Amino acid sequence: MSSGQRGIDAAGFVPARISRVAPGLDAGEVHLWWFGYHRGQGRAPLRALLAAYLGVMPEALSVTVDVHGRPHLAASCALDFNWSHSGEHAMVAVARELPELGVDIEQRRERPRVLALAQRFFAEGEHATLRQLPPVRRNEAFLRLWTAKEAVLKAHGRGLAYGLERVEFALDDAGARPLRFHGEVGAAEQWQCRPLAPAAALVGALAWRGKPRRIRRFVPAGDDFAGT
Repeated sequence: MSSGQRGIDAAGFVPARISRVAPGLDAGEVHLWWFGYHRGQGRAPLRALLAAYLGVMPEALSVTVDVHGRPHLAASCALDFNWSHSGEHAMVAVARELPELGVDIEQRRERPRVLALAQRFFAEGEHATLRQLPPVRRNEAFLRLWTAKEAVLKAHGRGLAYGLERVEFALDDAGARPLRFHGEVGAAEQWQCRPLAPAAALVGALAWRGKPRRIRRFVPAGDDFAGT
């Protein structure tokens, strides 16, 4: 999926499809947008998408970043969001009345030091789980855990500085499941975490604190993506 085919260009062009979808966002949903991206675009695609939801021009939209690096809209904007990009892909989660919302995507690639990384940054139980897996499955499992942790910590607002080991997940056939969380992030059972795989090249997770919601998946042009 190239940005020219399905993305939003750096000038802020918004395909009509986004404007048609935006009014349908209600308080029981999360809208998830996946599109082509390159770093030279900066935040232009994000601003364009959010502007379509708010019914304003992208240049009128103010996106600020807090001390932990989390982007925010002005307090007067009744819209919550989070975004992630990796390689030539980006994903934006949009919701109403859901300030603790996070999404993370990572490209699938071999990471030869996953056990060393898990031992250093993950909870002891997670490291043990990875160690017991066949080597051929470790990379995928590591990415499932990493993206789930990042999605929760981005939603919480502190990011990686909070400590990856303080949000512990269990791995099963469905992906990473919240198991034990520590500190101000709250109890694991307060959180929803959904695995994402919009393309063969990507692993991701969507997380929020609160009740289950319906997830609707879109691309700016063309068919909606199914994913997990």
